[in-house]
Amino acid sequence: MGRSPTEYRWLWPSALAADPSGPLPARRSTRDWIVDVHCFVLAFGFAALITNDLLGPDPSEAVEWLGMSTWSSMTDGVVSAVVAFGLWWRRRFLMPLAILVGLLSFVSVASWMTQLIMAFTVAVHRRFGILAAYMGLTVVGNAVFALMRPELGVTHWETFGWGVAMATIAALWGMLVRSRRLLMLTWRERAERAEAEQQLRVSQARVLERTRIAREMHDVLAHRISLLSLHAGALEFRPGAPPEEIAAAAAVVRANAHQALQDLRTVIGVLRAGQSDEHQAPERPQPTLSALPALADESRAAGNRVRLEMTIDPETVPVAAGRDAYRIIQEGLTNVRKHAPGASVHVVVGGEAGDGMTIGIRNPMPVTVPAEPIPGTGVGLIGLGERARLAGGRLTHGRDGDHFMLTAWLPWPA
Repeated sequence: MGRSPTEYRWLWPSALAADPSGPLPARRSTRDWIVDVHCFVLAFGFAALITNDLLGPDPSEAVEWLGMSTWSSMTDGVVSAVVAFGLWWRRRFLMPLAILVGLLSFVSVASWMTQLIMAFTVAVHRRFGILAAYMGLTVVGNAVFALMRPELGVTHWETFGWGVAMATIAALWGMLVRSRRLLMLTWRERAERAEAEQQLRVSQARVLERTRIAREMHDVLAHRISLLSLHAGALEFRPGAPPEEIAAAAAVVRANAHQALQDLRTVIGVLRAGQSDEHQAPERPQPTLSALPALADESRAAGNRVRLEMTIDPETVPVAAGRDAYRIIQEGLTNVRKHAPGASVHVVVGGEAGDGMTIGIRNPMPVTVPAEPIPGTGVGLIGLGERARLAGGRLTHGRDGDHFMLTAWLPWPA
Protein backbone atom coordinates (compact mmCIF):
# COMPACT_ATOMS: atom_id res chain seq x y z
CA MET A 1 0.00 0.00 0.00
CA GLY A 2 1.40 3.39 -0.99
CA ARG A 3 2.35 6.00 1.54
CA SER A 4 1.22 9.60 1.45
CA PRO A 5 4.06 11.90 0.29
CA THR A 6 3.52 14.07 3.38
CA GLU A 7 3.12 11.22 5.90
CA TYR A 8 6.66 11.65 7.30
CA ARG A 9 7.01 15.35 6.55
CA TRP A 10 7.80 16.01 10.21
CA LEU A 11 11.07 14.12 9.63
CA TRP A 12 12.16 16.61 6.98
CA PRO A 13 14.62 19.36 7.86
CA SER A 14 13.19 22.85 7.46
CA ALA A 15 15.57 23.51 4.55
CA LEU A 16 13.84 20.74 2.56
CA ALA A 17 10.29 21.34 3.75
CA ALA A 18 10.43 25.00 2.67
CA ASP A 19 10.73 26.46 -0.80
CA PRO A 20 14.35 25.85 -1.86
CA SER A 21 14.41 29.14 -3.78
CA GLY A 22 13.07 31.16 -0.84
CA PRO A 23 14.69 32.45 2.36
CA LEU A 24 15.71 30.20 5.22
CA PRO A 25 12.57 29.44 7.27
CA ALA A 26 12.45 30.99 10.74
CA ARG A 27 10.60 28.06 12.30
CA ARG A 28 12.26 24.74 12.95
CA SER A 29 10.70 21.52 11.86
CA THR A 30 10.16 18.66 14.30
CA ARG A 31 13.32 17.00 13.05
CA ASP A 32 15.27 20.25 13.56
CA TRP A 33 14.11 20.45 17.15
CA ILE A 34 15.22 16.86 17.82
CA VAL A 35 18.62 17.43 16.20
CA ASP A 36 19.16 20.77 17.96
CA VAL A 37 18.31 19.34 21.37
CA HIS A 38 20.77 16.47 20.88
CA CYS A 39 23.51 18.82 19.64
CA PHE A 40 23.05 21.17 22.60
CA VAL A 41 23.01 18.31 25.12
CA LEU A 42 26.19 16.82 23.62
CA ALA A 43 28.07 20.13 23.40
CA PHE A 44 26.97 21.53 26.77
CA GLY A 45 27.32 18.15 28.53
CA PHE A 46 30.84 17.64 27.19
CA ALA A 47 31.86 21.17 28.24
CA ALA A 48 30.41 20.63 31.73
CA LEU A 49 32.04 17.19 32.06
CA ILE A 50 35.53 18.39 31.04
CA THR A 51 35.31 21.53 33.19
CA ASN A 52 34.19 19.50 36.19
CA ASP A 53 37.11 17.13 35.68
CA LEU A 54 39.60 19.99 35.48
CA LEU A 55 38.16 21.71 38.57
CA GLY A 56 37.65 18.50 40.57
CA PRO A 57 39.05 17.83 44.05
CA ASP A 58 42.22 16.26 42.63
CA PRO A 59 42.91 18.14 39.36
CA SER A 60 46.68 18.09 39.66
CA GLU A 61 47.25 15.40 37.03
CA ALA A 62 44.94 16.97 34.46
CA VAL A 63 46.31 20.45 35.12
CA GLU A 64 49.81 19.11 34.82
CA TRP A 65 49.55 17.68 31.30
CA LEU A 66 47.19 20.36 30.02
CA GLY A 67 49.16 23.19 31.49
CA MET A 68 45.93 24.94 32.54
CA SER A 69 45.37 26.86 35.73
CA THR A 70 42.14 26.89 37.65
CA TRP A 71 41.27 30.30 36.23
CA SER A 72 41.90 29.25 32.61
CA SER A 73 39.94 26.02 33.10
CA MET A 74 36.95 27.96 34.46
CA THR A 75 37.16 30.49 31.62
CA ASP A 76 37.33 27.70 29.07
CA GLY A 77 34.26 26.03 30.58
CA VAL A 78 32.21 29.24 30.65
CA VAL A 79 33.09 30.22 27.08
CA SER A 80 32.42 26.68 25.83
CA ALA A 81 29.02 26.65 27.57
CA VAL A 82 28.10 29.98 25.96
CA VAL A 83 29.15 28.70 22.54
CA ALA A 84 27.10 25.54 23.15
CA PHE A 85 24.05 27.77 23.71
CA GLY A 86 24.88 29.45 20.41
CA LEU A 87 24.28 26.17 18.61
CA TRP A 88 20.54 26.92 18.80
CA TRP A 89 21.11 29.68 16.21
CA ARG A 90 23.85 28.00 14.18
CA ARG A 91 21.74 27.86 10.98
CA ARG A 92 20.89 31.56 11.00
CA PHE A 93 24.31 32.84 12.14
CA LEU A 94 26.40 29.98 10.83
CA MET A 95 29.62 31.61 9.67
CA PRO A 96 30.13 34.06 12.60
CA LEU A 97 29.58 31.22 15.07
CA ALA A 98 31.76 28.86 13.02
CA ILE A 99 34.66 31.36 12.98
CA LEU A 100 34.33 31.86 16.74
CA VAL A 101 34.44 28.11 17.35
CA GLY A 102 37.36 27.77 14.94
CA LEU A 103 39.33 30.35 16.92
CA LEU A 104 38.47 28.56 20.17
CA SER A 105 40.02 25.36 18.76
CA PHE A 106 43.48 27.00 19.27
CA VAL A 107 43.19 26.96 23.06
CA SER A 108 39.91 25.38 24.20
CA VAL A 109 39.46 21.86 25.48
CA ALA A 110 35.82 21.96 26.62
CA SER A 111 34.55 23.14 23.20
CA TRP A 112 35.84 20.06 21.34
CA MET A 113 32.35 18.58 20.81
CA THR A 114 31.06 21.98 19.64
CA GLN A 115 33.91 22.12 17.12
CA LEU A 116 32.83 18.77 15.61
CA ILE A 117 29.20 19.89 15.41
CA MET A 118 30.18 23.13 13.68
CA ALA A 119 32.36 21.27 11.16
CA PHE A 120 29.38 19.05 10.37
CA THR A 121 27.01 22.03 10.08
CA VAL A 122 29.32 24.00 7.77
CA ALA A 123 29.63 20.92 5.53
CA VAL A 124 25.84 20.59 5.35
CA HIS A 125 24.94 24.23 4.68
CA ARG A 126 27.89 25.67 2.75
CA ARG A 127 29.59 24.81 -0.53
CA PHE A 128 32.88 22.95 -0.65
CA GLY A 129 35.09 26.04 -1.03
CA ILE A 130 33.88 27.52 2.25
CA LEU A 131 34.12 24.13 3.95
CA ALA A 132 37.73 23.72 2.74
CA ALA A 133 38.69 27.13 4.15
CA TYR A 134 37.01 26.33 7.46
CA MET A 135 38.74 22.95 7.65
CA GLY A 136 42.06 24.73 7.02
CA LEU A 137 41.35 26.93 10.05
CA THR A 138 40.50 23.80 12.05
CA VAL A 139 43.73 22.06 11.03
CA VAL A 140 45.78 25.08 12.06
CA GLY A 141 43.89 25.28 15.34
CA ASN A 142 44.60 21.62 16.11
CA ALA A 143 48.29 22.08 15.32
CA VAL A 144 48.58 25.07 17.66
CA PHE A 145 46.56 23.32 20.38
CA ALA A 146 48.84 20.26 20.21
CA LEU A 147 51.87 22.52 20.70
CA MET A 148 50.36 24.59 23.53
CA ARG A 149 48.74 21.66 25.38
CA PRO A 150 51.12 18.67 25.04
CA GLU A 151 49.56 15.46 26.35
CA LEU A 152 51.62 13.24 28.64
CA GLY A 153 52.74 9.98 27.03
CA VAL A 154 51.51 11.05 23.56
CA THR A 155 53.50 12.75 20.83
CA HIS A 156 52.53 16.05 19.26
CA TRP A 157 51.66 14.38 15.95
CA GLU A 158 49.35 11.86 17.60
CA THR A 159 47.36 14.60 19.33
CA PHE A 160 47.27 16.63 16.13
CA GLY A 161 46.31 13.62 14.00
CA TRP A 162 43.42 12.56 16.23
CA GLY A 163 41.97 16.05 16.28
CA VAL A 164 42.18 16.45 12.50
CA ALA A 165 40.79 12.95 11.92
CA MET A 166 37.69 13.56 14.06
CA ALA A 167 37.04 16.93 12.41
CA THR A 168 37.47 15.36 8.96
CA ILE A 169 35.00 12.57 9.77
CA ALA A 170 32.42 15.15 10.90
CA ALA A 171 32.98 17.17 7.71
CA LEU A 172 32.67 14.10 5.46
CA TRP A 173 29.47 13.11 7.22
CA GLY A 174 28.10 16.61 6.62
CA MET A 175 29.09 16.46 2.94
CA LEU A 176 27.17 13.20 2.60
CA VAL A 177 24.07 14.76 4.17
CA ARG A 178 24.40 17.81 1.90
CA SER A 179 24.71 15.64 -1.22
CA ARG A 180 21.57 13.71 -0.27
CA ARG A 181 19.63 16.92 0.29
CA LEU A 182 20.77 18.33 -3.04
CA LEU A 183 19.75 15.08 -4.70
CA MET A 184 16.30 15.28 -3.12
CA LEU A 185 15.93 18.90 -4.24
CA THR A 186 16.90 17.87 -7.77
CA TRP A 187 14.32 15.09 -7.76
CA ARG A 188 11.67 17.46 -6.44
CA GLU A 189 12.45 20.05 -9.11
CA ARG A 190 12.26 17.39 -11.79
CA ALA A 191 8.93 16.14 -10.44
CA GLU A 192 7.51 19.67 -10.31
CA ARG A 193 8.78 20.37 -13.82
CA ALA A 194 7.29 17.11 -15.12
CA GLU A 195 3.97 17.94 -13.46
CA ALA A 196 3.98 21.43 -14.98
CA GLU A 197 4.81 20.00 -18.39
CA GLN A 198 2.00 17.48 -18.07
CA GLN A 199 -0.46 20.22 -17.15
CA LEU A 200 0.76 22.21 -20.14
CA ARG A 201 0.23 19.22 -22.42
CA VAL A 202 -3.26 18.76 -21.01
CA SER A 203 -4.09 22.42 -21.65
CA GLN A 204 -2.67 22.24 -25.14
CA ALA A 205 -4.65 19.08 -25.85
CA ARG A 206 -7.87 20.79 -24.80
CA VAL A 207 -7.13 23.84 -26.93
CA LEU A 208 -6.19 21.72 -29.93
CA GLU A 209 -9.33 19.64 -29.55
CA ARG A 210 -11.49 22.75 -29.43
CA THR A 211 -9.71 24.18 -32.45
CA ARG A 212 -10.21 20.92 -34.35
CA ILE A 213 -13.90 20.90 -33.49
CA ALA A 214 -14.22 24.50 -34.67
CA ARG A 215 -12.58 23.65 -37.99
CA GLU A 216 -14.89 20.70 -38.46
CA MET A 217 -17.88 22.90 -37.73
CA HIS A 218 -16.57 25.42 -40.23
CA ASP A 219 -16.62 22.77 -42.94
CA VAL A 220 -20.14 21.68 -42.00
CA LEU A 221 -21.37 25.29 -41.97
CA ALA A 222 -19.91 25.87 -45.38
CA HIS A 223 -21.76 22.77 -46.63
CA ARG A 224 -25.09 23.87 -45.16
CA ILE A 225 -24.78 27.45 -46.37
CA SER A 226 -24.04 26.16 -49.87
CA LEU A 227 -27.29 24.14 -49.69
CA LEU A 228 -29.15 27.24 -48.58
CA SER A 229 -27.71 29.18 -51.50
CA LEU A 230 -28.58 26.41 -53.96
CA HIS A 231 -32.23 26.09 -52.91
CA ALA A 232 -32.69 29.84 -52.59
CA GLY A 233 -31.29 30.22 -56.12
CA ALA A 234 -33.75 27.60 -57.38
CA LEU A 235 -36.66 29.52 -55.86
CA GLU A 236 -35.39 32.71 -57.42
CA PHE A 237 -34.90 31.04 -60.83
CA ARG A 238 -38.38 29.44 -60.86
CA PRO A 239 -40.79 31.84 -59.19
CA GLY A 240 -43.74 30.13 -60.89
CA ALA A 241 -42.94 26.63 -59.68
CA PRO A 242 -45.74 24.47 -58.24
CA PRO A 243 -46.59 25.16 -54.60
CA GLU A 244 -45.43 21.66 -53.62
CA GLU A 245 -41.90 22.27 -54.97
CA ILE A 246 -41.76 25.70 -53.36
CA ALA A 247 -42.86 24.25 -50.02
CA ALA A 248 -40.30 21.45 -50.26
CA ALA A 249 -37.50 23.88 -51.10
CA ALA A 250 -38.54 26.18 -48.27
CA ALA A 251 -38.55 23.23 -45.86
CA VAL A 252 -34.99 22.33 -46.89
CA VAL A 253 -33.91 25.95 -46.45
CA ARG A 254 -35.56 26.14 -43.03
CA ALA A 255 -34.04 22.86 -41.80
CA ASN A 256 -30.54 23.69 -42.97
CA ALA A 257 -30.73 27.23 -41.59
CA HIS A 258 -31.79 25.85 -38.20
CA GLN A 259 -28.98 23.28 -38.19
CA ALA A 260 -26.49 25.91 -39.33
CA LEU A 261 -27.45 28.09 -36.39
CA GLN A 262 -26.94 25.15 -34.04
CA ASP A 263 -23.50 24.47 -35.50
CA LEU A 264 -22.64 28.17 -35.29
CA ARG A 265 -23.43 28.21 -31.58
CA THR A 266 -21.12 25.24 -31.13
CA VAL A 267 -18.33 27.01 -32.99
CA ILE A 268 -18.70 30.13 -30.88
CA GLY A 269 -18.59 28.04 -27.71
CA VAL A 270 -15.41 26.16 -28.52
CA LEU A 271 -13.37 28.55 -30.64
CA ARG A 272 -10.49 30.22 -28.82
CA ALA A 273 -9.19 33.50 -30.10
CA GLY A 274 -5.60 33.49 -31.26
CA GLN A 275 -5.30 29.69 -31.43
CA SER A 276 -5.85 29.28 -35.18
CA ASP A 277 -2.91 28.56 -37.45
CA GLU A 278 -3.01 30.79 -40.51
CA HIS A 279 -0.36 28.72 -42.29
CA GLN A 280 -2.20 25.41 -41.93
CA ALA A 281 -4.63 24.35 -44.61
CA PRO A 282 -8.25 23.76 -43.52
CA GLU A 283 -9.04 20.18 -42.67
CA ARG A 284 -11.39 18.27 -44.93
CA PRO A 285 -14.93 17.44 -43.69
CA GLN A 286 -14.69 14.75 -41.01
CA PRO A 287 -16.31 11.30 -41.19
CA THR A 288 -19.38 10.31 -39.17
CA LEU A 289 -20.93 7.05 -37.96
CA SER A 290 -21.40 5.79 -41.50
CA ALA A 291 -17.59 5.40 -41.71
CA LEU A 292 -17.38 3.12 -38.65
CA PRO A 293 -17.24 -0.17 -40.64
CA ALA A 294 -14.24 1.15 -42.60
CA LEU A 295 -12.59 2.20 -39.31
CA ALA A 296 -13.14 -1.28 -37.87
CA ASP A 297 -11.61 -2.83 -40.99
CA GLU A 298 -8.53 -0.62 -40.56
CA SER A 299 -8.10 -1.85 -36.98
CA ARG A 300 -8.52 -5.46 -38.09
CA ALA A 301 -5.84 -4.94 -40.72
CA ALA A 302 -3.56 -3.62 -37.95
CA GLY A 303 -3.91 -6.90 -36.03
CA ASN A 304 -6.76 -6.27 -33.56
CA ARG A 305 -9.92 -8.38 -33.53
CA VAL A 306 -12.73 -5.83 -33.63
CA ARG A 307 -16.39 -6.71 -33.10
CA LEU A 308 -18.59 -3.77 -34.05
CA GLU A 309 -22.15 -3.81 -32.74
CA MET A 310 -24.21 -0.83 -33.94
CA THR A 311 -27.95 -0.86 -33.22
CA ILE A 312 -28.78 2.54 -34.71
CA ASP A 313 -29.07 3.86 -38.22
CA PRO A 314 -26.13 6.21 -38.90
CA GLU A 315 -28.28 8.29 -41.27
CA THR A 316 -30.67 9.25 -38.44
CA VAL A 317 -27.90 10.56 -36.16
CA PRO A 318 -27.14 14.32 -36.27
CA VAL A 319 -23.95 15.14 -38.10
CA ALA A 320 -22.22 16.73 -35.08
CA ALA A 321 -23.08 13.84 -32.74
CA GLY A 322 -22.02 11.29 -35.35
CA ARG A 323 -18.72 13.06 -35.86
CA ASP A 324 -18.02 13.15 -32.10
CA ALA A 325 -18.91 9.48 -31.78
CA TYR A 326 -16.59 8.58 -34.64
CA ARG A 327 -13.70 10.48 -33.04
CA ILE A 328 -14.27 8.79 -29.66
CA ILE A 329 -14.29 5.31 -31.22
CA GLN A 330 -11.28 6.15 -33.38
CA GLU A 331 -9.21 7.28 -30.38
CA GLY A 332 -10.37 4.26 -28.36
CA LEU A 333 -9.20 1.85 -31.07
CA THR A 334 -5.93 3.77 -31.36
CA ASN A 335 -5.32 3.34 -27.61
CA VAL A 336 -5.95 -0.40 -27.93
CA ARG A 337 -3.36 -0.63 -30.71
CA LYS A 338 -0.91 1.33 -28.52
CA HIS A 339 -1.28 -0.52 -25.24
CA ALA A 340 -2.81 -3.92 -26.16
CA PRO A 341 -1.80 -4.81 -29.73
CA GLY A 342 -3.55 -7.87 -31.06
CA ALA A 343 -6.27 -7.79 -28.37
CA SER A 344 -9.94 -8.33 -29.12
CA VAL A 345 -12.10 -5.20 -28.96
CA HIS A 346 -15.85 -4.99 -28.53
CA VAL A 347 -17.39 -1.72 -29.75
CA VAL A 348 -21.05 -1.05 -28.99
CA VAL A 349 -22.98 1.94 -30.34
CA GLY A 350 -26.62 2.32 -29.35
CA GLY A 351 -29.32 4.73 -28.25
CA GLU A 352 -32.22 6.57 -29.74
CA ALA A 353 -33.36 10.10 -30.41
CA GLY A 354 -34.36 11.87 -27.22
CA ASP A 355 -32.45 9.49 -24.92
CA GLY A 356 -28.99 10.08 -26.27
CA MET A 357 -26.35 7.89 -27.85
CA THR A 358 -24.16 5.52 -25.84
CA ILE A 359 -20.72 4.24 -26.84
CA GLY A 360 -18.81 1.43 -25.21
CA ILE A 361 -15.32 0.15 -26.03
CA ARG A 362 -14.07 -2.85 -24.07
CA ASN A 363 -10.80 -4.79 -24.39
CA PRO A 364 -8.76 -7.11 -22.13
CA MET A 365 -5.96 -5.55 -20.11
CA PRO A 366 -2.53 -6.23 -21.63
CA VAL A 367 -0.39 -8.81 -19.83
CA THR A 368 2.91 -7.54 -21.26
CA VAL A 369 4.31 -4.20 -22.37
CA PRO A 370 4.60 -3.84 -26.19
CA ALA A 371 8.18 -4.27 -27.39
CA GLU A 372 7.90 -1.20 -29.61
CA PRO A 373 5.05 0.95 -28.26
CA ILE A 374 3.41 3.46 -30.55
CA PRO A 375 4.61 6.95 -29.58
CA GLY A 376 2.09 9.47 -28.30
CA THR A 377 1.61 12.36 -25.90
CA GLY A 378 -0.68 10.50 -23.50
CA VAL A 379 -3.43 13.14 -23.66
CA GLY A 380 -5.76 11.56 -26.23
CA LEU A 381 -8.37 10.60 -23.64
CA ILE A 382 -8.19 14.10 -22.18
CA GLY A 383 -9.05 15.52 -25.60
CA LEU A 384 -11.95 13.09 -25.94
CA GLY A 385 -13.25 14.10 -22.53
CA GLU A 386 -13.11 17.73 -23.58
CA ARG A 387 -14.92 16.95 -26.85
CA ALA A 388 -17.66 15.03 -25.04
CA ARG A 389 -18.09 17.81 -22.48
CA LEU A 390 -18.35 20.50 -25.13
CA ALA A 391 -20.97 18.43 -26.93
CA GLY A 392 -23.02 18.27 -23.73
CA GLY A 393 -22.16 14.65 -22.98
CA ARG A 394 -19.77 12.77 -20.71
CA LEU A 395 -16.94 10.26 -21.01
CA THR A 396 -15.42 7.86 -18.50
CA HIS A 397 -12.60 5.37 -18.77
CA GLY A 398 -10.76 3.00 -16.49
CA ARG A 399 -10.20 -0.56 -15.45
CA ASP A 400 -13.17 -2.90 -15.08
CA GLY A 401 -11.86 -6.18 -13.66
CA ASP A 402 -9.51 -7.71 -16.22
CA HIS A 403 -10.71 -5.35 -18.96
CA PHE A 404 -10.29 -1.70 -19.86
CA MET A 405 -13.59 0.10 -20.45
CA LEU A 406 -14.25 3.38 -22.22
CA THR A 407 -17.85 4.62 -22.14
CA ALA A 408 -19.38 7.80 -23.48
CA TRP A 409 -22.80 9.36 -23.70
CA LEU A 410 -23.67 12.01 -26.27
CA PRO A 411 -26.91 13.98 -26.57
CA TRP A 412 -29.24 13.03 -29.42
CA PRO A 413 -32.10 15.48 -29.66
CA ALA A 414 -35.56 14.12 -30.43
